[in-house]
Amino acid sequence: MKFASCTEKIEISGIRKCFEGAAPGSVNLGLGQPDFDTPEHIKKAAIAAIEKGLCGYTPNCGLPQLRAAIAEKFCSENRIDCTAEEIMVTSGASEALFLVIAALVDEGDEVLIGDPSFLSYAEITRLVGGIPVSVPLDDHLRLAPEDILERITDRTRLIIVNSPSNPTGSVATQGQMRAIAEIAEDKGIWVLSDEVYEHFIYRGTHVSPGQFSDNVITVNAVSKTYAMTGWRLGYLVAKGGALDQLLKIHQYVQACACSISQAAALEAITGPQDCVALMRDEFKARRDLLVKGFREYGVDIVEPEGAFYLFPRVGDGDQVAARLGKAGVIAVPGSAFGPGGREHIRISYAAARSQLEEALRRMKDIL
Repeated sequence: MKFASCTEKIEISGIRKCFEGAAPGSVNLGLGQPDFDTPEHIKKAAIAAIEKGLCGYTPNCGLPQLRAAIAEKFCSENRIDCTAEEIMVTSGASEALFLVIAALVDEGDEVLIGDPSFLSYAEITRLVGGIPVSVPLDDHLRLAPEDILERITDRTRLIIVNSPSNPTGSVATQGQMRAIAEIAEDKGIWVLSDEVYEHFIYRGTHVSPGQFSDNVITVNAVSKTYAMTGWRLGYLVAKGGALDQLLKIHQYVQACACSISQAAALEAITGPQDCVALMRDEFKARRDLLVKGFREYGVDIVEPEGAFYLFPRVGDGDQVAARLGKAGVIAVPGSAFGPGGREHIRISYAAARSQLEEALRRMKDIL
């Protein structure tokens, strides 16, 4: 049987392969999923929504009160001046990423993507007929504006930035974000800013490029911030009429995000935020545990400033990941995130400290 050429050009996610292929008894450090339970007040809001019968379709772009709350969040936390009419609620950040790339990228258009970076960016670009263009990261594992500028051509349509970064844990500076936004505005191209890890920063501060230019479409989600990965609830802000174009795709692909998840997200965003700080502090403690262990083993590592990933340089990342798998530790080969990651592996420290300690014991002889 013949399949569409666009699907034959993309690969199954290297992250999901590791997750679903984990042997029983393995310490799985391959998946970026917080091991915390969704906070109680958020779960209660979802239960209340069910009991009230909020079980039908919502408006395509989301519940009005949720869109208003998200707009307020963007204005107050991210300094992005926007209104509820410029907000769309999506089925996870994954759908939002697809909508943005599909709406902006034509056959043969180029998309500038950090190398290494989250693997969905390049694969979605290929899926819609675009051409991913790799931009090597600097010594701090950040996307440098000058390296972006060097690779812009007449076919460049979109720049994708992700801070804090998956897989590296790096955090872009304010100067870098401002420069990237200004480059995009000057060249008449778009920026997609993926900010799902914004609340997990251990050094530095989070800066949204959307505060500097209307050419930026900002994507976020409740998934990581509130330990709600399975609720599949993301959102975005798009200005200058861009939302209307995204809506054309969203209404056919998804119609609307889950009504129950939207009710839970409203409580998450407007309710108590203590849970976020508690998770952030625990992730920092887990990061410090792993960094200390890896440095004792003599592993070359840049200390991550945010998110919950470690991206050590280990030589042949594919080979080391395979050896770790046999030793009962699941890690993702860095090559899954682009050619620039071949000498690395990605370790997620979203797992419990006891598991991280066991993983360090199992990894010692290999690393």
